[in-house]
Amino acid sequence: MTVGRRLRRPLEEAILPFLVARAVVLGTLALAHFIVDRTHPSTAYVAIRVHQGLLGWDAGWYKTIAQVGYAPLGRQSLRFFPLVPLLTHALAWLPGVSYGTALLLLSNGAAFVATVLLFVLVRRETGDPEAARRALWFLSLAPAAYVMVMGYAESVLLCLVLGCFLALRTPSSRPNFAVAGLLAFGAALTRPVGLVLVLVVAAELVRWWIRLGRRERLLGLAATAAPLLGVLAFLGWASHVVHDLWAPLRVQLESSHHGGLSDPFATLLHDARDLLHHHVGTALHVPWVVLAAVLLVVCWRRLPAPYTLFAAGTMALAVAGSNLDSFERYALSAFPLIIAAALVCRGPRVERTVLALLPAALAGYALLAFLNISVP
Repeated sequence: MTVGRRLRRPLEEAILPFLVARAVVLGTLALAHFIVDRTHPSTAYVAIRVHQGLLGWDAGWYKTIAQVGYAPLGRQSLRFFPLVPLLTHALAWLPGVSYGTALLLLSNGAAFVATVLLFVLVRRETGDPEAARRALWFLSLAPAAYVMVMGYAESVLLCLVLGCFLALRTPSSRPNFAVAGLLAFGAALTRPVGLVLVLVVAAELVRWWIRLGRRERLLGLAATAAPLLGVLAFLGWASHVVHDLWAPLRVQLESSHHGGLSDPFATLLHDARDLLHHHVGTALHVPWVVLAAVLLVVCWRRLPAPYTLFAAGTMALAVAGSNLDSFERYALSAFPLIIAAALVCRGPRVERTVLALLPAALAGYALLAFLNISVP
């Protein structure tokens, strides 16, 4: 069977959820414009966020870094890893393509590819095309999936991570450690969470070690180190520019961003109490943390070890900070949780109910972000 025929169904399955997600997010952005135009909010940031639209929040940073580089923007820009700005800069060389357009083309194009890759991976791993189809819809309509319509890095990260898993989890042959290593290196240059792929590649290397030859073992060791090398490459560049090897991580650990290491249970309790003080944006994270923990157990029981390792590592990074801002976005990167949800929601009634609720949740979370109420 040719590659085109093998990809025909994944492409066909991916088109509709991809388009529905964009229709929901763009419709929500139009609603946010309507609300601002009619209510004239006293807080200026609300109008600013709405008018920034798909290039608001972190997307604005990625666009500006692609356009002018890191130096004019100071140390705060170093928390954004370089692959997405580099790819955006390259796309902006196309005639008539602005930096903002290039970033949105990259993000949305990568989102479609990630959706296709997820279908291929789930069908390969479970042998269940219906579970693969549900996974597509759940990924596309997850509450935080609006960031894959905006100019964020999550789409590119998911492409690289899913590609790495596909290179490693080959049912009829040995893992392709060369391809997996290159993709893991790119993932670590996209977002620091790419470093978690060290656990995934190492798990597959241990599983195959006895059956591998010397060259394959060396490739496996190189692939295991690739995510670490990706992070170190950016840290080394930062050290050369600002004379601080740890500057990108120091900025990310500031209290105004993810915050330093903290007790996750204390953070959860604090955010739950915020609901009493009408801080809806922070309190909304709590039920999703609980749901992610439940789905992590499903991963552990239903999926091979690399999936649980990646999801657990990603979630550990998400809850380790002093605040849970952007937790839903981190959980979106932990794609095995999406697969676990697809495996659990098997009955037609359950599936229909979830698929009816998800667009409303996606629209609600997008509206909160566009109105400057909740951090994406």
